[in-house]
Amino acid sequence: MAQSAVSATGTSEITPIAAKAIAPWAVFFGILMLVLLYFVGAEQGATALISGEGVHEWVHDGRHLLGFPCH
Repeated sequence: MAQSAVSATGTSEITPIAAKAIAPWAVFFGILMLVLLYFVGAEQGATALISGEGVHEWVHDGRHLLGFPCH
């Protein structure tokens, strides 16, 4: 006998995801995006956390692509 994943009535139930389950992931990715934005947009300036030109060279093209001036 074959088994089917669809119910006999042909309808499927979609369970909504609770906001409590999504909130920690949203906060994590929000912080991650802010850190990425800092490194692309502000690193190697007056608030540089890492000395040298390494970070600047790694994000140089992304900086121009997003419209941040760097030189």
